[in-house]
Amino acid sequence: MSRPSSSGRPTRSRSDVGRRSRQRESRAGEKLKAPESTYTDADGTVLVLRGALSPATRADYTATLQGGLNREDAWQRAGELLFERLAVSWTISGIETRKQKELLTRYRVATAAERQFVRDSMRAHVQENFPELEAP
Repeated sequence: MSRPSSSGRPTRSRSDVGRRSRQRESRAGEKLKAPESTYTDADGTVLVLRGALSPATRADYTATLQGGLNREDAWQRAGELLFERLAVSWTISGIETRKQKELLTRYRVATAAERQFVRDSMRAHVQENFPELEAP
């Protein structure tokens, strides 16, 4: 909220500073939102992936994938980084996970079959939405 200062000009409280830049909206007044793609397996597991990656994230992913780590470590870390940046939600056995920290934790403890589903989904998603990137 703005309140007058001793000079008569409005001042901003700390909670107002930077708010406009954080709440970017389209011209119609709706919040901008990246498109999402949904992937489902035969067991009913549902993975929703974001359809946008910033240029910095693309560069981080490429650098991690081609980085100085041994090939297997680089591949694992790049896949995790991509999952962290793309995953919107993951529903397993009817339990939906949406928070980023919880999604990453769930990915780290996933079974081999769950990881394979995620890798296959991300591979298809990257090929369709980010053809310039090497698929995980």
